[in-house]
Amino acid sequence: MKKKPVSIRNIADELKISVTTVSFVLNGKAKEKHISKELTKKVLDYAKLINYRPNQIAQSLRTGKSKLLVFMVEDISNAFFSKLARIFEDIAYDKGYKVIFCSNENNDEKSNELITLFNFRQVDGFIIVPSPGIKDTIENLLKDNIPVVLLDRFFDELDCCSVVIDNAQASFDATQHLIDNKFKNIGFITTAANQSQMAGRLSGYEDAVKANGLKPHTLQIPFNEIIKGRGKVYIHNFINTHPNLDALLFATNYLAQGGLEVLKEKDPKLIRDLGIIAFDDNDMFKIYDPTITAVSQPMVEISIQLMELMLPLLKKKDGSETNHQIVLKTELLIRESSMAKQ
Repeated sequence: MKKKPVSIRNIADELKISVTTVSFVLNGKAKEKHISKELTKKVLDYAKLINYRPNQIAQSLRTGKSKLLVFMVEDISNAFFSKLARIFEDIAYDKGYKVIFCSNENNDEKSNELITLFNFRQVDGFIIVPSPGIKDTIENLLKDNIPVVLLDRFFDELDCCSVVIDNAQASFDATQHLIDNKFKNIGFITTAANQSQMAGRLSGYEDAVKANGLKPHTLQIPFNEIIKGRGKVYIHNFINTHPNLDALLFATNYLAQGGLEVLKEKDPKLIRDLGIIAFDDNDMFKIYDPTITAVSQPMVEISIQLMELMLPLLKKKDGSETNHQIVLKTELLIRESSMAKQ
């Protein structure tokens, strides 16, 4: 027979004190409510003795707070998102919140399903890297006064808090760095996603080559083809049909990883002969030969800003909180792969 869980009523009856007093002690409000240290210790010791565990569901229904945040990204296994998630988890924990991590694979159906599930479970707020077609879903969350902060990308038509980087400037600076090092035929490899972060990276590249009187060479790979593992085929064909390329700028670290594999399979010398820059740094880029130049996003600052935007939303009583977009700068980590070739 299943053992009935212990309640605060059981503790109160055993110690012959009120349920309210027990509740205050177990919720860390003993000092605030002027409950003596002796009684506080008595309650805590007895709760430990009988292995008391609070009913989290009942507690969230009573307080209206679950103390849970959802951190939804494109792919939690991606080095960039996993490292960012780990930093954010520590910051949230210090503020009294636990974090649920999930991946939407840039898929609208999965995004909507996950948001519906966690909203039903009454999480307190959402950090979301949105897939392209969920603007209406985000808008409905906002209308219901549910805290949402967008990460990495945003919707132009939607008034919602977000933390992003200046993608256009980062891409411009990376391209200009290659041009300054005498590269003239620079290929840009990106996804064909119609999303703000990719649009910014493409425009930054195009502005840089145009400003220097050069010709753009762009490969946009459909995202579903990347998911199917066909990204390398596209990169291989692009390099074959553009034999005069002397440099490559990759719009993501997973595209860079695939591109480096293609170069090694095609001709190992190409990795040394071409100028190479990847968006989003990866620990592996430091130990490649040559080491790989990368656009590095400020992960700690991103995580801090996410929480600073989220906290006021969690405390608000209505939809009156002003929405803010935080745009952060990146750093170009210059390594061997982008240096001028002899």
